[in-house]
Amino acid sequence: MTGFEQIVGINPWTALFTFCNMIITFLLLKKFLFKPVKKMIDSRQKEIDDMYADAEASKAQAAQLQADYEEHLSSARAERDEILRDAVSRAQKREAEILADARESAAAIMTKAESDIAQEKKKALNEVKNEISSISISIATEVVGREISEADHARLVSDFIGKLGEADD
Repeated sequence: MTGFEQIVGINPWTALFTFCNMIITFLLLKKFLFKPVKKMIDSRQKEIDDMYADAEASKAQAAQLQADYEEHLSSARAERDEILRDAVSRAQKREAEILADARESAAAIMTKAESDIAQEKKKALNEVKNEISSISISIATEVVGREISEADHARLVSDFIGKLGEADD
């Protein structure tokens, strides 16, 4: 073979050795390079998938916590409104009780005042009657010119008081 054929020509043994060398290199690369690299890529992909799963779980948990929070907030608002309504109701009842007590007290004071006025009126009337009776006895004693006995005095006073009572009515 000439120099050109040697450069361009195909030698079957060289091609076979080159092919075997390529297969051995491929098997060695597969065993020592591709498998570790694939294992590393798979583990990294698993880590990423786990991170996404954890993020989804955390997101679901946050949504649940937010729903629970809003439910508690809503129930707290409802409870607050109920407490306010109850407090207003109790205040209105207490106000009504206080007003009723005040009216009752005022009525009792008015009744007592009316009773006191009536009693003072009777007392003043009795004092006036006693004074008028003593004046009338003094005048009668002077007019008659003699002393009136105790019995006559009582009878005259009763008659006079009776006439005064009729005149008041």
